[in-house]
Amino acid sequence: QVQLVESGGGLVQPGGSLRLSCAASGIVFSINDLGWYRQAPGKERELVARITPGGSTNYAASVRGRFTISRDNTKNTLYLQMNDLNPEDTAVYYCHAQYYRDTPYWGQGTQVTVSS
Repeated sequence: QVQLVESGGGLVQPGGSLRLSCAASGIVFSINDLGWYRQAPGKERELVARITPGGSTNYAASVRGRFTISRDNTKNTLYLQMNDLNPEDTAVYYCHAQYYRDTPYWGQGTQVTVSS
């Protein structure tokens, strides 16, 4: 059974930082493309960042330079370091894993709220 479990969300003031984690089980973690998506109220889910098995990364323009995605294949864990947060970053953040065109897997989401 595949499980992706996010943690690390919460309430933070503008300009603050959070680090999200996604612990995976039931998949061969090291060969999966991994990503973070987010969905704000009333908006569609959007890609925030992704990382390939080889470590190549790409980011949404809105987070580039502020967010860093990384993976630890020894711990089967995906991370998202988020710095200089602003209210527009408020959303539910989801972990995503997929091996080529196989079934994609999603976590349950973790809420990030940026507010003073």
